[in-house]
Amino acid sequence: MSKARRRYDLAAFVSTDPAIARFAQYLDLRRMSPRTAVAYQRDLESFGSFLKARADQLDLDAHHEPPYDALESAATSDVLAYLTRLNGSRAYAPRSIRRKISALRTFYKQLKFDGRRADNPAADVPTPKIGKPLPKALTESDVTKLFTMRDIAGLSEAQRLRDRAILECLYSSGVRRSELLGLTLGEVDLEARTMRVVGGKGNKDRLVPLTQVAADAMKAYLGVRPRTASDAFFIGRGGARLSESGLYKIVRTYIEIAGLAGHASPHTMRHSMATHLYEHGADLLVIKEILGHESLATTQVYTKVAKSRMLEQFDATHPRSKRP
Repeated sequence: MSKARRRYDLAAFVSTDPAIARFAQYLDLRRMSPRTAVAYQRDLESFGSFLKARADQLDLDAHHEPPYDALESAATSDVLAYLTRLNGSRAYAPRSIRRKISALRTFYKQLKFDGRRADNPAADVPTPKIGKPLPKALTESDVTKLFTMRDIAGLSEAQRLRDRAILECLYSSGVRRSELLGLTLGEVDLEARTMRVVGGKGNKDRLVPLTQVAADAMKAYLGVRPRTASDAFFIGRGGARLSESGLYKIVRTYIEIAGLAGHASPHTMRHSMATHLYEHGADLLVIKEILGHESLATTQVYTKVAKSRMLEQFDATHPRSKRP
């Protein structure tokens, strides 16, 4: 029996183009993450709009609403023309262009599987090469600065304690943004200092440990948590589950006030926690289980972060590291 998808994970956008809407159902059956499913739909609308503009001699840079009659029958030449347009625009980074082509490949692969066409016009289209950047992580002194900064003026006690609990929880457990937002009261055992992440990436459950500091911060928040019918652990406006944009704003605000604006993202806390665990001798397999990685190769990126840090500190402190 398959696991029920969390309500907070449901996609808020479904294209009105019939072909893209059918594709969205296919992505849902494949249990693709709602974020990716929405991105793929918008990417297909972008291509459909491009095809419509070329056929009707409209503005190629404007977005034209569905339906997109030429989408299902597009040829490789159409995909190449679209790619040329994307490459010639400063609006799209190479990573975004790669995702758009990936969306087209998946779409036409599904049409081919369904017998709706005989080929995949995006299968052999070249995509821009991108280097794999190392994850951005705070230093331990940065983390200390973040957790010792002054309280933000104008916040209620409930907001202040909630925000503190969120930051401590993110750094302590390394959970993803969606996983923190999906936490319910029944999935957190603060006495045992553990949280059960239900339906994480890949729809897998896992048990995640908490530091005592994080558990204490979360207990303090529960003491002032607003009364609400929702069983969500972290509550936002109106007693509802905290939204993704709300979480991002909280983390970004605190990190920027601490003077660490270059790392203003909830995912930075995850990267920082994993990097610091490795630097202090934690086994990669343990880190892999805590983070919920499918492959150890994904976790090994933190060894590169640690080596990069070592070289930076070496160059900054060794008396012979600077040239005359």
